[in-house]
Amino acid sequence: MRYQISGKQIDIGEALQTHVQTEMGETLSKYAGRPTEAIVVFSKTGHEFVAEAVVHLSTGLTVQATARDPEIYAAFDACCEKMDKQLRRYKRRLKDHHRDRPDPVEISGGGAYILAATTDDNDETEQTSDVPVIVAETEAKIPSLSVGEAVMQMELASSPVLVFRNEKHNRINVVYRREDGNIGWVDPHTREE
Repeated sequence: MRYQISGKQIDIGEALQTHVQTEMGETLSKYAGRPTEAIVVFSKTGHEFVAEAVVHLSTGLTVQATARDPEIYAAFDACCEKMDKQLRRYKRRLKDHHRDRPDPVEISGGGAYILAATTDDNDETEQTSDVPVIVAETEAKIPSLSVGEAVMQMELASSPVLVFRNEKHNRINVVYRREDGNIGWVDPHTREE
């Protein structure tokens, strides 16, 4: 597995890198048989260190966790513990996913855009056009998954929403976390149906 360990405006020593590789390796070996890449980024906000970890599995799934603590090692350990908890929750499904899917998840591309925030109605400046202003444009990865796998991927990535291609009928679908804590699923139909 390839490790990418870095710090945002802080130096990361060899001891911390060794600790990250050891702990992350132990955690991932229990649950995910084929991790390909682990990206761990440390930063500091105020008096706390922030540890963010993203692990890419060979099947295309991604696991993500973030934690904060005044001590950098404790921040990473808490992050690793969160990842361990997520993987433990989905252990059986991850193993089934690996067995049923010998090939990686198919990924297609799409555009992702960040639009400028709309101005308040009380503001004196008026928007002269109904077309929103695009602030940034990036490439989005859209995996081809079953609905169950999409919910698992959304949970593992700690994301509020996931856009995916439903492998049952090859249409774009969306799963999202509702305000009541449940999961919502949007499955648009074509006019012929």
